[in-house]
Amino acid sequence: MDKTYQPHAIESRWYAEWEANNYFAPQGQGTPYTIMIPPPNVTGSLHMGHGFNNAIMDALIRWRRMQGHNTLWQPGTDHAGIATQMVVERQLAAQNVSRHDLGREKFLEKVWEWKEQSGGTITRQIRRLGSSVDWSRERFTMDEGLSEAVKEAFVRLYEDGLIYRGKRLVNWDTKLHTAISDLEVENHDEKGHLWHLRYPLAEGAKTAEGQSYLVVATTRPETMLGDAAVAVHPEDERYKDLIGQHVLLPLVNRLIPIIGDDYVDREFGTGCVKITPAHDFNDYEVGKRHNLPLINIFDKDAAVLAKAQVFNLDGSLNEALDASLPDGYAHMDRADARKSIVAEFEAMGLLEKIDDHALKVPRGDRSGTIIEPWLTDQWYVSTKPLADRAIAVVESGEVQFVPKQYENMYFSWMRDIQDWCISRQLWWGHRIPAWYDEMGNVYVGRDETEVRTKYNIRNDEALRQDEDVLDTWFSSGLWTFSTLGWPQQTPELETFHPTDVLVTGFDIIFFWVARMIMMSTHLTGQIPFKTVYVHGLVRDGQGQKMSKSKGNVLDPLDIVDGISLDALLEKRTSGMMQPKLAEKIAKQTKAEFPEGIASYGTDALRFTFCSLASTGRDIKFDMGRVEGYRNFCNKLWNAANFVFENTEGKDTGLNDEPVELSSVDRWIISALQRTEAEVNRQLEAFRFDLAAQALYEFVWDEYCAWYLELVKPLLWDENASPERQRGTRRTLVRVLETSLRLAHPFMPFITEEIWQRVAPLAGKTGPTLMLQPWPEFDPERLDAEAEGDIEWVKALMLGVRQIRGEMNISMAKRIDLVLRNANELDQRRLSANEPLLKKLAKLESIRLLAAGEEAPLAATALVGDMEVLVPMAGLIDKDAELARLDKEIARFYAEVQRIGGKLGNEGFVAKAPPEVIERERAKLNEAEQAVTRLGEQRSRIASL
Repeated sequence: MDKTYQPHAIESRWYAEWEANNYFAPQGQGTPYTIMIPPPNVTGSLHMGHGFNNAIMDALIRWRRMQGHNTLWQPGTDHAGIATQMVVERQLAAQNVSRHDLGREKFLEKVWEWKEQSGGTITRQIRRLGSSVDWSRERFTMDEGLSEAVKEAFVRLYEDGLIYRGKRLVNWDTKLHTAISDLEVENHDEKGHLWHLRYPLAEGAKTAEGQSYLVVATTRPETMLGDAAVAVHPEDERYKDLIGQHVLLPLVNRLIPIIGDDYVDREFGTGCVKITPAHDFNDYEVGKRHNLPLINIFDKDAAVLAKAQVFNLDGSLNEALDASLPDGYAHMDRADARKSIVAEFEAMGLLEKIDDHALKVPRGDRSGTIIEPWLTDQWYVSTKPLADRAIAVVESGEVQFVPKQYENMYFSWMRDIQDWCISRQLWWGHRIPAWYDEMGNVYVGRDETEVRTKYNIRNDEALRQDEDVLDTWFSSGLWTFSTLGWPQQTPELETFHPTDVLVTGFDIIFFWVARMIMMSTHLTGQIPFKTVYVHGLVRDGQGQKMSKSKGNVLDPLDIVDGISLDALLEKRTSGMMQPKLAEKIAKQTKAEFPEGIASYGTDALRFTFCSLASTGRDIKFDMGRVEGYRNFCNKLWNAANFVFENTEGKDTGLNDEPVELSSVDRWIISALQRTEAEVNRQLEAFRFDLAAQALYEFVWDEYCAWYLELVKPLLWDENASPERQRGTRRTLVRVLETSLRLAHPFMPFITEEIWQRVAPLAGKTGPTLMLQPWPEFDPERLDAEAEGDIEWVKALMLGVRQIRGEMNISMAKRIDLVLRNANELDQRRLSANEPLLKKLAKLESIRLLAAGEEAPLAATALVGDMEVLVPMAGLIDKDAELARLDKEIARFYAEVQRIGGKLGNEGFVAKAPPEVIERERAKLNEAEQAVTRLGEQRSRIASL
C-alpha cells in the first residue's frame, strides 16, 4: 500500500470491481433481506439527504450481506412529473417554443430524450457514494413493467369502488396549471394586510350596537365575489340574534345568509368571517355543513370571471346570478381585481380600515406562485377504507416505526385522512386509464380495447382518453412490489416481499410511507416493509435547514472530491436574481470556506453520516466531524502499514508452530469481542451513531493508540521468545482483519483495500471483503484478568504522562517512579509489566515505597488507591518554571481581556456575523480555561 491514504486512488477502482463481478446481486443462502431505495428524481442530483440515507441503507445491506442473508437492495428512479416537465419546458422556452406548439406526442419525445441525457447523473452519483445496489435490477417509475402495474392498480382500485371522479377543492398552481399535493405547497411567512369590509345588513336588521352592517376582516378581498355567507360564532352575544338573516353582498348585490358556526374565532377581527367555499379549504368544510353554494370565480389562470358560476353541491350549473356581477372584471388578474375591489369599497364608504398583517402565504415549491384553492373535477382515491387496514398493521406491530414515537404522527394523520387527489394536469406521467364518450360518460380499463369490450362500445363510437396523468406519489406508492414484477406473481416477488426496512425522512411519512402501506395491503395482501427507520433532516452547522435561498446547501460529492472557493461561489450564487442576496451568500461562503472544501473521500463522509444518525433527530452537519473521520481513515491506514511492516515475510501463526499470547494480546482480543457485540447490538437497534462510536473507540483508542504501542517493545526485542512474538504477530493481523470486517459497512473502500493485503496474513481467503462473514461475538474469548491488567498499565502510564505534561518534563528525560499503597494485585501487575512500563513510559526505575518510609517531594497521580509519585529532585528548576508559568498566565489573561472587551462591545456584537461571534466566544472560553489550568499547575509547583 502507499504510505499515505489517497481515497480517490482506490474508490472508483473498487466500485468498478464490485459491480463488474456482480457482488451486489442477491447471493446469500440465508433469510432474504430487502431494502427498496427511495427513488430519487431521474433528472435530479444528490443532496445531503440522499447522501445520508444512502449511507444508512448501505451500512444495513452490507451488514446483512456479510451475515449471509440473501440480500437485495433495489435501485431505481422516479419520473418526477412536475419537476421533469418544468425542466423541458424551460429548455423549449429558451427557443421560444411551448409544449402546446409541439403537441403532446412530440413534447413527450423531448422529455424522454432529456431523461436519457440526464437520467444517468443521479445513478453515477449513487455509485460515487459506494452504494451496493443491484444495478442489474434498476427500475424507473415509467418503464414498461411499472407502467403496467400502475394501470392495473388504478383499474383494481376503481373496480373496488375506491377511485372516483369528483368536483372538490384542490391546490391549484396558477403557473403550472395543475393541481398539486400538499407536499408541494410551501407556506411562506410574508407581510400582508387585513382589510376590514362593511357588508350591509338586509331587511332593516341592526347589530346589538345599532349598526346597519357587519364588518368582516379578510386577507383576500378579491374572493368576496364568491362569498356564500357570513359566519359568526353561535354563542357570540354581539351577533347571535342575526343568525338566519342576510347581508347584501356589495358589488354583486347578492343576498347571502348569516350563519352560526363553531369554526369562527370570536377574538379574531370583528368576530365576523366571510365564507367563500369555492376558494378556501376551511370555508369549503363550513359550506358543506351549511349546504352553501360553491361559487367559483377563478378560471385556470386565476383570473376573475366576468360572470359568477354558481355550482350547487350536485355539480349542476345555476346561472341565476349572471347579471348580478359588476362589469369590467372579465379575465382580470387576481392582484388587479383586489385593487379594484378595495377601491370600489372605499368609494362606497364600505372600507372600514386596513391593518398590517403577518400571514402564511401558500406558494408552489417549484413555481413560486401563490397557490389557489380551486374547485375543479379531479380523480380521487377514497382513502378511509384503505387507512383502516394500514392503521391495523402498525397497531399490531407488523409494521414498526423506529423511533416508535413516529407511530403517533402516522396514526394522527391516518385517523383524520382526507381523500387523495391523484390527477395532475400534466403531460409527463402515467396517463389516467379512463375514456369518455361524446356524452361525457366515463369508462375505466387497462386500454381502449378492454374498455370497448368490457362496456360493449362499438368501434365506430368515438372515445377520448383522459388528458390528465397520475400524481407521482401514486406510482411511488406501488414501489415495493411493482419493482418485483407485480401484478405477475414472480419468483422475486415471492422471495423479497414484504421488504425489511424502509429508510426515509419524517417529512414524507404521510405522503409516501402511509400510501405504500395502504396500496400494498390492499393490492397484495402484504405489508410493504417490516420496519420504517425514520431519520431527521440534514441541517447546516448552525442548525439551519439547507436551502438555495440561504446559500448553505452542501453537495455531498463536493465533500468527497473537494471544490475550490471560486467553484463553490459559482454554484451557490449562479442564477440569483437578487444581487444583494448573492453578495450576502458569497460573504457567508467565504467566511465558512475561505479555501473552498478539501477532498475528504467517500469513507470519511459516510462515517460522518453514520456517526450523526441518532434516531429521529435532525442532523447538524459539521465539517469538523468530516475532517475528524478523515483523520480516522488516516489512522487506520497508518496502523495497517505498521502491521504490514512487522508481519509481512514473518510467521503470523498460520502453521503448526506454538504461539504464546501475552496479556496485551489477550486484552485486545477480549476488547474486540466486546466491540463486536456492541456494534452488532447497536445495528440491530438502528443506532448507527452508537455502532460507529463503538467501532471508532476500539480502532483509535484501543488498537491504534494502545495496542500498537504496547506491542512495539516485544516486536522489536531480538531476545524475545519466538512463541510470544509469533502470538503477537498473529494477534496483530487477526484483530486488524476482524476490525476491517466490522468497519466495512460504514467505510467500504478503505477496508476493502487494506483487507486484500491483510487477509493472506490472517489466513483468510476470498475475492472480496464484502462477502466475508460478519464477526461473531465469542464469550469464550473474553479475558477479564487481561483486561484488568492492561487497564492498570494504561492508567499508570497516563498518570506518568500527566505529571510530565504538568511539570513540563521532556519525554527524552528518563525519570524515577515511586509507588505508594500498592496492594498485592498492584504488585503482581507491576512484576508482570515492569519492563514494558520502563520502555514505554521512559522510566529509569520503579520501586515500591517501604512501610514507614517518608515519601520524597514529588508530583503525584492516582491509580485506584495506589499513588504514583515522580520525585522532583533534579528534574526541574522550580524558580525558572514558575517564571515561565507566570508569563504564560499573563499572556492568556491578556487574551481574555481583549476578547472579553470585544464581545462586550454592543456595536461589534450587532454588526458581526453570528459565526464570527461564535468563534470569538470559543476563543474566550479556551483562554479562560488555559488561565485556570496554568494557575493550578503553578500552585502545585509552588508547593513542592
